[in-house]
Amino acid sequence: MRRERSGWKAARLITAFLLLLLHFETSLVAAQSPRSSSPWKTLSGVAPLVVAKGGFSGLFPDSSDFAYQFTKDASSPDTISWCDVQLTKDGIGLCLSDIKLDNCTNISEVFPDGKKSYVINGASTMGWFSVDYDDRSLSNVFVIQGIQSRTDKFDGSNFTILHPQDVDSLVKPAPLWLNVQHDIFYSEHNLSIRNYILSLSKNIPVSYISSPEVLFLSSIASRFKKTKTKLFFLFLDEEVREPSTNETYGSLLKNLTFIRTFASGILVPKQYIWPVTADLYLQPRTSVVSNAHKAGLQIYVSGFVNDAVLSYNYSYDPLAEVLSFVDNVDSDVDGIVTDFPITASAAIGCYSHSSKNNSRKGNPVIISHNGASGVYPDCTDLGYQQAVEDGADIIDCPVQLTQDGIPICMSSINLMDTTNVAASEFRSRSSVVPQVQSTLGVFTFNFTWEEIQKNLKPVITNPEVIYRLSRNPRNKNSGSYMKLSDFLTFSKSKALSGILITIEDAAFYAEHIGYSVIDAVIGALKDSGYSNQTIQQVMIQSTNSSVLVKLKQQTSYKLVYKFDEFISDVDKSSLSDIRSFANAVSVSKQSIYPTSQLFITGQTDLVKSLQSAGLAVYAYLFKNEFVYQPWDFFSDPTVEINSYVQAIGIDGIITDYPATAARYMRNSCLKLGRRQPNYMKPVSGGQLLGVLAAFPPALAPMPILDATDIIEPPLPAVSSRPLNTDSAAAPPTPSRALPCTCASSFQFLAMLVGIALL
Repeated sequence: MRRERSGWKAARLITAFLLLLLHFETSLVAAQSPRSSSPWKTLSGVAPLVVAKGGFSGLFPDSSDFAYQFTKDASSPDTISWCDVQLTKDGIGLCLSDIKLDNCTNISEVFPDGKKSYVINGASTMGWFSVDYDDRSLSNVFVIQGIQSRTDKFDGSNFTILHPQDVDSLVKPAPLWLNVQHDIFYSEHNLSIRNYILSLSKNIPVSYISSPEVLFLSSIASRFKKTKTKLFFLFLDEEVREPSTNETYGSLLKNLTFIRTFASGILVPKQYIWPVTADLYLQPRTSVVSNAHKAGLQIYVSGFVNDAVLSYNYSYDPLAEVLSFVDNVDSDVDGIVTDFPITASAAIGCYSHSSKNNSRKGNPVIISHNGASGVYPDCTDLGYQQAVEDGADIIDCPVQLTQDGIPICMSSINLMDTTNVAASEFRSRSSVVPQVQSTLGVFTFNFTWEEIQKNLKPVITNPEVIYRLSRNPRNKNSGSYMKLSDFLTFSKSKALSGILITIEDAAFYAEHIGYSVIDAVIGALKDSGYSNQTIQQVMIQSTNSSVLVKLKQQTSYKLVYKFDEFISDVDKSSLSDIRSFANAVSVSKQSIYPTSQLFITGQTDLVKSLQSAGLAVYAYLFKNEFVYQPWDFFSDPTVEINSYVQAIGIDGIITDYPATAARYMRNSCLKLGRRQPNYMKPVSGGQLLGVLAAFPPALAPMPILDATDIIEPPLPAVSSRPLNTDSAAAPPTPSRALPCTCASSFQFLAMLVGIALL
């Protein structure tokens, strides 16, 4: 212990001596103000740079040759490639993301008895380490995916471990960044990463070197002072102690003048700039960026990934997060370190300095799905207001009827899907109505509008709850539901191009409840003045051709036929059938880009067939949550939208997040045509299949829609309604006897558990 303490004391004395020398050699740089003519508020006034951590490591294994090669194909040309340097016992440098090789390679299979324990940064650490192997013995060890939530389908490609020279050959002329995380650990094993870096830099161009250790950077600073190589001090979490000074990184952050004596830049975690609360909401932006620039330091930011839970302020939109760091009024960061360089490249190259007032670049139209339902509960006043503010062209109202015949905007006939009814006293009205669904429900037609309005609260939908992904928890019960008449009054007062009303279960309402939902909708449109105006287009959507046939007979509104199943195409005779009662169709994304295990297997000709028949095609449903994106879209909802727009040519985007789609339509790269950068090129269906080591299961062929799938009998006549009863005493009995199963206590328990998981 005494020997160890004396060693640390000596190291600190050496550090102090080196820094003293550097202090006299280095004149403190006055803050450089960005060029006044530049829109960028970086230190130099040029656009921020993108650093691909381990290459395109968000998709391929970190530091694999595929990851580095793909960076060139899908990012800006000047993207910097990052290599985490590890040393073998014979002093050879490797590019591996983790000092524990078992976290990023298959070494445990090659050397099953190689597990050891070492003290790293004061903590005992078990695993396989490079210091126990020479470079040659690792030739049969392969790089694998180290993050379990990412696909392992590339692991069988036998990616050999790369050296920094290999990476330079793959990415040149793009810059190379070497990160040295554990110099002290290697020194304890009589290995000098300092000497290795100095020797390497004589053979290949090294543009950036970073480390979280003051002693290491100060020991090489004088050697790189007159070169183009930039040194960056890497900050770890604020409470962690830097080993050579024993100061916390939070304390060192307050002394950037000291950092400037041995580094030209700092690399900080993103929470240093945008801290978040415990429940993942942004706190006010700090002054770290401006403080760094005042000290003459560039500032790069790390921690950007598309496939992790972001602050809820970003609504699962990773491009929005990047923009919050590079598109500011006062100061921008100088670089972004990311696992997904395509997102950062697009944010900087196409989306920065784009105002909400920028003119749209044409089709497709943006159609809300239950309002901005990714931000607020479905079909609430707040959700619709958010959709308008976010740039939706068309807002939607799925119509349900109440017991007293009032048409309301509600995304489901079953109130258990979107309200707190399962946890309320009204759960006693639950039943199974086979004509509607085979499972337990509490239905709108069992409640008056007043009962819904006064007693039930909205509940935000969390479609990816099985992955524990929640939407905007602080507002999970915010907003109020709206009658169709209220929705029409609201929409008419906004600068929208139109509205979309969805009608389902019309036959059930007519035959069993005694109401015509079609008449209710037509009446509400007439009463609100929509039947004699041309400013906003009225569209009515249904999965039932019988509904649209009747509407065509009675109105001149634009009618949208929704395909509620996955199909590959529509036969020619059926196209004319659809055209006889509809002007447009809504199709699922899976019918356009079929996927297996989240890999796109190809693309169909469905959209082309429908558009050739004169039908507009709206694709549904776009969501921002990364688990919803096929791997081909890099966990980025904007990449997905871009592919449907540019490669497929859809006419409308139906989305839970209108803001993401609206921002896409304003991006400056759309007008470039064939001169668009690589990171704005659309994804072609099945592009990743050619590089997979293991193919996903083949899909069963999707059907071709024919006349038997489309033609329906006319809607039944509206039955007479029974006399009114006291709705508070019992659920109302439909006008015709329905098989109705009362809920068991077990079903109630299951229902409540489901609510608790939301």
